[in-house]
Amino acid sequence: MRGAETDEVLYQRFLSERDEEALRILLERHRNGLTLFLYGMIHDMDEAEDLMIDAFAEAASRSHWAPGGSSFKTWLFAIGRKKALMYLRKHRAAVLPLDENRADAAALPEAEMLREERNRELYLGLQRLPEDYREALTLLYFEQMPHEEAAKVMGKTRKQMYHLANRGRERLRDVLKEMGFDYAQYE
Repeated sequence: MRGAETDEVLYQRFLSERDEEALRILLERHRNGLTLFLYGMIHDMDEAEDLMIDAFAEAASRSHWAPGGSSFKTWLFAIGRKKALMYLRKHRAAVLPLDENRADAAALPEAEMLREERNRELYLGLQRLPEDYREALTLLYFEQMPHEEAAKVMGKTRKQMYHLANRGRERLRDVLKEMGFDYAQYE
């Protein structure tokens, strides 16, 4: 059954057979998660979508895959992260953090995806965290990557990832409390 193939099998099939359907399946599987991850870094949905496409284009243009023991998803997110960091270096002055009081905040595509109040509050709280905490929590909890894979994406050790996650969760709890969010009802 081709629809149940792993990312790695699909990517190898794309490389060896130039099977466009395999690449399309990979794009469908990872486009939303990668776009939201990149958006969390650069705070511009149009640019995040462009960077997601650039990350897939780079992966597709490679003649081989050298994952270094990581999964395709980890490798793809690492490519995307590098592209976002380059974008930030180039456009640092133009990047503004998300302000939940903006009139157009409710019209953002992610706000539509995060309809439940709990998720909206969580997302807004994440935007107030330092970048490393936000990236770590996004990879671990929204993208459900194991600590080892998330560490590879961020260029950290496993121990550093555990520390970032723990500190990020503590800081997020404080931020949510400051926002008036009663997280105890969800625990």
